[in-house]
Amino acid sequence: MSITNTLNPPALNPVSLRQDAGVIGLVGLAHMISHFSQLLLAPLFPWLKDEFGVSYAQLGFLMTIFFLVSCAVQALSGFVVDRFGPRPILFAGLSLLGLAAFGYAVSTSYWMMAAFAVVAGIGNGVFHPVDYTLINRKVSAPRLGHAYSVHGITGSLGWALAPALVVTLTFAYSWRVALMAAGALAFGVLAVLMLNRDKLTLVVAPPVKGAAAADGSLDFLKIPAVWMCFAFFFWYAIVLSVVQAFAPEAARQLHDVPLALVAMCLTIYMVCSAGGMVAGGFLASDPARCERIVGAGFGMAAVIALVLALGSFPAWVVPLLFGLMGFSSGIAGPSRDLLVKRSTPENATGRVYGVVYAGLDIGQAVSPLVFGLMMDHQMYRGVLLGLALMLGVLIASAFNVRRVRRAPRDEALA
Repeated sequence: MSITNTLNPPALNPVSLRQDAGVIGLVGLAHMISHFSQLLLAPLFPWLKDEFGVSYAQLGFLMTIFFLVSCAVQALSGFVVDRFGPRPILFAGLSLLGLAAFGYAVSTSYWMMAAFAVVAGIGNGVFHPVDYTLINRKVSAPRLGHAYSVHGITGSLGWALAPALVVTLTFAYSWRVALMAAGALAFGVLAVLMLNRDKLTLVVAPPVKGAAAADGSLDFLKIPAVWMCFAFFFWYAIVLSVVQAFAPEAARQLHDVPLALVAMCLTIYMVCSAGGMVAGGFLASDPARCERIVGAGFGMAAVIALVLALGSFPAWVVPLLFGLMGFSSGIAGPSRDLLVKRSTPENATGRVYGVVYAGLDIGQAVSPLVFGLMMDHQMYRGVLLGLALMLGVLIASAFNVRRVRRAPRDEALA
């Protein structure tokens, strides 16, 4: 028996489509800014390198700072969300991201940039605990799959928007103007959310006597499913990092793909992934099959990675295969999030998602150390075979979540 939300039982208190759509749209808009802020600096590295006289390794360290801080804050902010509610924490996170963007814009040294990377990491770290607390507690159960779809899609759009905006404005004006515009966008979204703050109101429930993880303690860390979800997102982050950073170049080297087509691979992957998330939202309407959907989606993606590693075909086929891989992975996205929701005790949503999604930041920090070394040694086929292997581990992790979710400790919560 899965864990249900006793604060908002759909059968007794039906929620209108308009109300659900309002929450989903506002949360998605905020999530877009989170992903948008993650890619503000990387597209500007050529300009920042000349401006501050630093190496690419030093510039890359700015991103390391960002994700390490975000990881720490993400694990801790869930406790704050559960204690004070998600809305004020969401507003604080957006404010810090906007402040950091303006701080980048006025920085006169590398170390000023590093200081504002810390500020941005703090702001970014609150979003997953906030977003999933709002979605799981305010969106009706029949529409949760669609909520997870929109959440994933808006994140992908944020990744796509950042380089398009900052590079265009840098060419037209300067990198400082581009970053100021990014800060203005963050504060603009904050203003929209504040004007619609009533839709984001969530009453913090009192502790439930006898329920693990509902009293503000660390008891939820003893639930095996929490750590299986953490491991699942760790492997997922490695997969995503390989696709974003190394797989297109590895495919280019193996199949003599022109640079123009290589540049399209990641864009096609992200667009098709967004389309897969739309389809996956409908499939996730039945929680009982979420593990099978995750297995099928990532299983197909693994097969495509193997084809890229071992097959022989014209260069123009490579972007199409990346599109199919993105669509397959996207289908699994909403069911992936539902796995965590079904493993979350009542009134501990923020804490559980904070810990679980910290696995994303850790995975993104570890992946370049392994696959970057393989690329340096020209092990291009090995990179794609490694991607297929990580997808296989990801599938096994999903079914392990299902296996441990019904542990005796959880039965009292079901």
